[in-house]
This record gives sequence, structure tokens and C-alpha cells, in this order.
Amino acid sequence: MSQTRERPPAQAAGGSPGAGGSQSSAGAGRQPGAARPPGRPRSERADKAIVEATVDLLAEEGGVTGVSIEAVAARAGVGKTTIYRRWPNKEALIIDALAALKEPFPAPVGASVRDDLVAIAQAFVSNKTDRKRLDCYWSIMGGAERYPDLMARFTREVIEPRRDVIRLVLRRGVASGELRADLDVETTLWLIMGALAQRARAFGVGPVPDDFATRVVDTLMTGISGR
Repeated sequence: MSQTRERPPAQAAGGSPGAGGSQSSAGAGRQPGAARPPGRPRSERADKAIVEATVDLLAEEGGVTGVSIEAVAARAGVGKTTIYRRWPNKEALIIDALAALKEPFPAPVGASVRDDLVAIAQAFVSNKTDRKRLDCYWSIMGGAERYPDLMARFTREVIEPRRDVIRLVLRRGVASGELRADLDVETTLWLIMGALAQRARAFGVGPVPDDFATRVVDTLMTGISGR
């Protein structure tokens, strides 16, 4: 990564962030069920304050550049050592903060492709109507060229698992005959997510209507249904 990583002078070696999106970087290196290493116990209140401070800085300062461990510590009311005890660098902290903003999509029920897609689309829109979440997301997207490694990790650990839920529903629909056998899953994925994301971001058109997600799915279903 091109940017300089911030570390405290006496930070121990190791502590690199976990590769999987389901494991917090703060907990990397420990196996589930393993005894906690000696030292002061983790404070959930401090964790929450640190993540919220990071989110606020991302939204207010225009992206990654405006976030530093010093600034996060000052806003969260904790020491820098408290942050480094949980995250090895600011990039790992930012990934966890962004992941905390993204609620997981609902698990597909399987009753119908249409119902599963509507539930997912509604969850997607609810995330996009939160102004702070939207500001953070577009701040990160705007800095993608300056921070390609961070963006790649954010996509891999936070975004792709959500896209995979939609892919699963679409492929199941093809297999069951609910959707066309020749369906282009990737293009359909982008039609859904693109329509919802752009409508949430559109200027001067008012808030996203409550039924917009349902209308997007129903309109799309007229072209991709197999029956």
C-alpha cells in the first residue's frame, strides 16, 4: 500500500488483520474458544466509541486521508495504545468501521426468488438512506485510486459477501426454473444494485420511495422470469 502505516513505537510484531470478512481485525490471531492473552480485558464501550469516531471522521473529513489514529483516539476519548491493542493500523480499523455500517443481507428464505430479492433490495435501500453511511461509502469510493489496497480489501471482505447473497438467489432461481435458463447472473446483479444505489444517491429527486425496492425487483422480474 502506498500510504504510510501508523504504528506505535513499541508495537509487537504480528497482529496482521484477518483475511475473512466474518472475523474482526481486532480479534485476528486468536482461535475461537482460545484463552484470552494476559492483560487488560477488552471494553465493548471503548470498541464502540472507536468505531463510531472512525465513521464520523470518514464522513466529515472526506475519506481515508482525514482519518488518523491520533484523531480517532481524541474523538473517542481513548489512548492510542487502546486502539493499537485492537487494530494493527488505521486501514484495519477503517475496514472494521465500514463493515459495522453494513448490516448483513437477510438470509434467503427460499419461498420464491422474487420475495428473496425484494427482502434483499429493501435491506440495501435502508442502508443507503442513512446519510452518514452514504457519506462514508462515497468517501471511500472517491479515494479508491489513492488507496487501491484498502479498496480491494473493503470490496473483498465487506461488499463481495453481500453480492454473493444475490448471486445465490439468482442461481437458485435458474436451477428451479423460476428464472430464465440463459440468465446472465452478473449483469442482473448489477442491474439490481446499480438501480438502488444510484437512486439513493440521486440529487434533487427527494427521498427513496418506500416501495422503490419492490418496484425495481418486479420490473426486473418481467424480463428475467422463466415462466
